[in-house]
Amino acid sequence: MGTNPTKIALLIGSLCSFSVIAPAMAAGDTSTAKVDEHLVVIGRSDNTPLNIAANVNVIDAAAIEMSGATSVTEVLRGQSGIQISDNNIGTSFAMRGFSASTAVNNTLILLDGRRLNNIDIAAPSLNAIPLNQVERIEILSGSAGVLYGDQAVGGVINIVTKSPENTGGSVQLSGGSFDTYEGRGDVSGAINKDWRYFFTGSYNQGDNYRKHNANETGSILGRIQYKTATDSFFVETSYYDNDRENPGLLTEKQFKDNPRDSGNDKQYSHEMTTAARTGYQHQLNQNWALAADLDYSDTLVSSLNWGQSRNTRSLLMFSPKALANYSTRQGELNLVTGLDISRGKADFDTMARSNVQQMQSAYLQATVPLSHTLSYVVGGRYARVTDELVDGNVYPNGMDLDENAHAFELGLNYRPTAEYRLYVRADDNFRFAKVDEQAYTSPGVLGLKPQTGRSYEAGWDWTLASQTLRVSIYRLDLEDEIVYDSSATKPIGGNFDGANVNADASRRYGASADWDWQVTKALQLGLEYNYIDAEFTDGINDGKELSWVAKHTGRGYVSMDFAEHFQVFAEAIYTGDRFVEGDNGNEGDKLASYVLGNLALNYNRDAWLASLRIDNLFDKDYVSAGYYGGLWGDSYYSGRGRDIRFTLGYRF
Repeated sequence: MGTNPTKIALLIGSLCSFSVIAPAMAAGDTSTAKVDEHLVVIGRSDNTPLNIAANVNVIDAAAIEMSGATSVTEVLRGQSGIQISDNNIGTSFAMRGFSASTAVNNTLILLDGRRLNNIDIAAPSLNAIPLNQVERIEILSGSAGVLYGDQAVGGVINIVTKSPENTGGSVQLSGGSFDTYEGRGDVSGAINKDWRYFFTGSYNQGDNYRKHNANETGSILGRIQYKTATDSFFVETSYYDNDRENPGLLTEKQFKDNPRDSGNDKQYSHEMTTAARTGYQHQLNQNWALAADLDYSDTLVSSLNWGQSRNTRSLLMFSPKALANYSTRQGELNLVTGLDISRGKADFDTMARSNVQQMQSAYLQATVPLSHTLSYVVGGRYARVTDELVDGNVYPNGMDLDENAHAFELGLNYRPTAEYRLYVRADDNFRFAKVDEQAYTSPGVLGLKPQTGRSYEAGWDWTLASQTLRVSIYRLDLEDEIVYDSSATKPIGGNFDGANVNADASRRYGASADWDWQVTKALQLGLEYNYIDAEFTDGINDGKELSWVAKHTGRGYVSMDFAEHFQVFAEAIYTGDRFVEGDNGNEGDKLASYVLGNLALNYNRDAWLASLRIDNLFDKDYVSAGYYGGLWGDSYYSGRGRDIRFTLGYRF
């Protein structure tokens, strides 16, 4: 009996419901797929469908296991057009045409619906989420300004963790290239019929690909959950510790001579985060439910990069909401409305910089059926943000800022049969400047304006018992995009050239196609292609391509069961040529395109699982992040070379 892997997630009819491909059938079967309407957290509701016309891909536990991946980053690479940048101490995930530095602030990362994006420009630490905690990953490509507001511009990635529904657990041990060793474990069970618990922990250490890039990373999480027919409650706490050496940038010559070399032997970054979260939901009656989440996180980052520093940040969030569901003659009418209230504080000791950022927003979204096959979604959000900013060099006397933004959306969802789905959608988006962006602007610029934009999208889905196909096209227009411009006049008292600015207008066109085919019970294959045409539409760079955005990306994979308990998985991920980040005038040469090949061999029998995964099978040298230097020359971070990892796991 093989693992019978399937990519079990295709959205049909709404953002919050996806199709589970029926058990594999013989090649050439064109019967209608059996559709399981499964509700996902990305719709801001665990158990109420919100029919939002959108492009959503769900990577479920079976697909994760099939890939043999050992980290969330490996799972996401090449999925849904995501372009990953890696500076060897952290990763950023660009969706729909953003550079590495801007992607951090334009792709919203969620963990069980809770924001992971920081109040400063530091990237979220996905290394804090061991893969054994992950139940599935939901990827919404495109804006979600109404549902999530700030930073939901290019897309939303929601990582859904396991909940303590069953009694049992697992243990995994792995080791491989670059002296990497990792251990993961989790356990869950029942206290009584209403109360359950879940505990998990992980530890990872390794030297990594480049010199002076060793890491020691650990995390623990505990959750207690209460659930009855009308009420659910949970409380959880977690701790994450990541100590990693920073190898720094390489010149072009250094990269070509030895991509594993280090630019220094002293720099490091040590991040420690403690988080706590609690949530409650009560079903008032057959139609209405009330829910609220309260989240707090506190982070300390000590580092030696451009000098010794010790930075802290904390974030408190409160998100109450009301959910309604009514059955009408035309279909299900759904409503969600709520508030998102947050207070973030950041302190940077080396610059005598601090900021308190408070944000309040209200949103309302309704899905209204016009018939059993046609529905529309409409919604709006209003948000206000205030900053209390102090910078020892630029604003020693402090400065108060006050900004607001709004978003509206309208979409149509047409589903004539279980096989076909068509949608069109328009959605506003916005993002406010981060703490450290507001603190470093050109003279006379007292606060950056909110970045605003609008996304237009249309898509078509086709689902059979053995095949699925999704096609979408979109346009994304942005105004006052918040970026760092090295040519801008630095602030009075500033320590380095350049400043954060509201950039010229830009637009992005794109198209994507995603096809999966269960050829036989033992064989599955798939292809994905993404096209992005991103350029400036105003200013001195009018008509120039946006830097670090590859026009063409793609992915192909094949999975095959052989023998009785074995499965092999292979994938190829293509990234097209692109200008180095910061080359907005397109003055330099493009970085060459490249293909990464990954291979996994999995063994699954009873409670045992063994996996051998080889990333970058052909040991391709490539630039994982690069920065334009003009006459001074470009600077590069090296992509990870061939990486072999063996994992042994046991479920009980």
